[in-house]
Amino acid sequence: MTDPTDFFDLTRFQHRDLWRRGDRVWDALKRLHAYLEALVPPGTLDIQGEISQGATLHGTGIRIGPGTVVEDGAYIAGPAVIGGDCRIRHGAYMRGGVVAGDGCVIGHATEVKGAILLNGSKAPHFAYVGDSILGQEANLGAGTKLSNLTLVSARSPETGRRPTLRIRIDDRTYDTGLTKLGAILGDDVQTGCNCVTHPGCLVGPRTLIYANVALRKGYTPADSLVKLNQATTVAPRRPRH
Repeated sequence: MTDPTDFFDLTRFQHRDLWRRGDRVWDALKRLHAYLEALVPPGTLDIQGEISQGATLHGTGIRIGPGTVVEDGAYIAGPAVIGGDCRIRHGAYMRGGVVAGDGCVIGHATEVKGAILLNGSKAPHFAYVGDSILGQEANLGAGTKLSNLTLVSARSPETGRRPTLRIRIDDRTYDTGLTKLGAILGDDVQTGCNCVTHPGCLVGPRTLIYANVALRKGYTPADSLVKLNQATTVAPRRPRH
C-alpha cells in the first residue's frame, strides 16, 4: 500500500526514474528538485511548444515539450519540465519544482508547486496542487485543494524545523520524512468539485471522491467511492409582503 506500483503504471511515464527500487510512493518528492536540476540545469530554456505572447516564463531551468500550448496569462517559474501536448491555460500558476508528463492540463486559477503529474492528469479549474502526485488520467474537479501543511506544524524553537508528517496505515505508522506532503492520487482517481484532501492522503487507483468531501489523511483503497452524507431540508418559502 506504499509501493509506487500500488498507485501507478509507470511503464509509459518518461520520468519514472524519480522512483527507485524499494521506495515508498512519496519518496519521489524528496528527490524532485535534484532530478530537475540534473534534467534542466540553471540556464536551460528549452521551448518546443507554443508560448503565447502574454504568458510569463520566469527564470530558467524550463523545458516545454512539442505540441504544448501555454496560454496568455499563464505563469511558469523554473525549474519545471512539461511534456508534449499539454495545455497550460490562462491564469495557471506554476511555482516551480514541477514535472508534468504528456497530455496534462493545468487550468485557470490552478496553482501547482513541488508536484509530479503523470501522463494525462488534469487540474483544470481553481485547484491547488502542492507537494503532491497525480496519477495517469487523474482529474481534479473544480475547486479541489490538495492541502500540504498541517495546522499543527509550528517550527521547533530549538531546531527551527517543522515536524515530519506521519501516516498510519492499518497497524503501522510511516514517517514520510517530509514536512510538507499533499495528496498522492493513483491512476484514474477523480475528485468532485470543492473536494479538500488533508495533508498525507494516499488514494488508490480508480477511486472516486465526491464533491465537498474533506478527506482525512491516510490510505483510501483502490476502486472506492468516497461520499459525503449530508442531510438537506427543503421548506416552503413564506411569501414576502
